Amino acid sequence: MTSLQARSQFPAVQTSTSPAMRRVGYGLTAFAVLFLLLDAGMKLMALPVVLQASAQLGYPATADFAHLLAAIMLLSTLLYVIPRTSVLGAVLLTAYLGGAVASHIRVGNPLATHILSGVYLAIFIWGGLYLRNASLRAVFPWRR
Repeated sequence: MTSLQARSQFPAVQTSTSPAMRRVGYGLTAFAVLFLLLDAGMKLMALPVVLQASAQLGYPATADFAHLLAAIMLLSTLLYVIPRTSVLGAVLLTAYLGGAVASHIRVGNPLATHILSGVYLAIFIWGGLYLRNASLRAVFPWRR
């Protein structure tokens, strides 16, 4: 197969970001970041609901543990909102959310409301990043 045939078989990936894609991407990102900041704030305050949820999942129900989770979440979220480190932040947030999903599976929580909540948030995180980052779309192209 010649280079010309390969190009016609696999069309070029869109390397520019339209204003609409960028707006939707930033909207998804803003929703995810606001949710993560709310969750981290609740953990920083070590609210009783946070400590009870930790105990139900089999983790220490202490303020120190809640603060540790908040620090991990805030650091990962900070890396996600900085354009140069956004992919690293998304990977770290996905790992954090994967741990949450595994914890909910382990204790037998409901699928749609508890287990998949981390998956839903990860879709917003990666969806927002994908729509606003042309280099990520070049690595993972969406072909028709």
